[in-house]
Amino acid sequence: MIIVLKPGAPQEECEKIKGILLKNNFQINEIVGVNMTIYGVVGDTSTFDPRLITVNDWVEKVMRVQEPFKRANRMFHPEATIIDVSGVKFGGKRLAVIAGPCSIETKEQMNTVAAAVKAAGATLLRGGAFKPRTSPYSFQGLKEKGLEMLTAAGKENNLPVVTEIMSADKIEEFVDCVDLIQVGARNMQNFELLKELGKTNVPILLKRGLSATIEEWLMSAEYIMAGGNERVILCERGIRTFETYTRNTLDLSAIPAIKKLSHLPIIVDPSHAAGMWWMVEPLAKAAIAVGADGLMIEVHNDPENAWCDGGQSLKPERFDNLMKELSEIAQIVGREL
Repeated sequence: MIIVLKPGAPQEECEKIKGILLKNNFQINEIVGVNMTIYGVVGDTSTFDPRLITVNDWVEKVMRVQEPFKRANRMFHPEATIIDVSGVKFGGKRLAVIAGPCSIETKEQMNTVAAAVKAAGATLLRGGAFKPRTSPYSFQGLKEKGLEMLTAAGKENNLPVVTEIMSADKIEEFVDCVDLIQVGARNMQNFELLKELGKTNVPILLKRGLSATIEEWLMSAEYIMAGGNERVILCERGIRTFETYTRNTLDLSAIPAIKKLSHLPIIVDPSHAAGMWWMVEPLAKAAIAVGADGLMIEVHNDPENAWCDGGQSLKPERFDNLMKELSEIAQIVGREL
């Protein structure tokens, strides 16, 4: 339920309204704007009589929210949320670009790629230390050793780092050294993991599940936010459809849909969507054109010999050229890179 107060509502009247809501065991998300105050009411409001609120002259209107996601709902938070990740803003005018290899391999590889993407204009460094794979026989990542390499390369090049978490028992370790914790597509509905991440204050990058609807995706964000951590960034990475030519089908329509339904920032991962390096560039450009707040792009200095997903990785020189072209597109849609 959404309660909109009239401009200039006295604090005394605001407290009266909140008192009624708290008495009914509701949680209140208060948004104080320049011209109005909004209360986002979370809880079972199906049996609540709104006349208990509308009788107050300072109440402009009361609206029931039909969608099951509340905290992620734009009605609860009309202004777009900007999330700060160690100085990098997601959701503002400037676009955020995460770049790096799919998998961390060696110290030399990470340092080489980190320096290259930094020089090209990337704002965060990615790298997989714990790798969820379809086959149990595929490379599963260097784990703690890889995490050390990633954080070292990030510090060396002054780049915040992003990596994927696989289980709740790693949260404490990640909180200590990772700037942005990624929840991968396969874990989007790992609700116990999401609940535990909700207890942290580290920003979370939540990827869309393999076959998840937009509502299911937002409900997963709701799990994290309900726990107290509202610093959630969404990532569209393609969904599974009947098409087999590409690795996944990039759903660009999800970006304007999310912008309408939610206040959370959203970025796009064209690398995992297509699975082919030569598609990454046009899909990245399209993502910026339809309103994405940033990109996650795989970059590898030697993709032909990559331990994982080399076929969808850009070489540093191609990434550098892409960043220049993205800068021009960003200007056209009123953004900056």
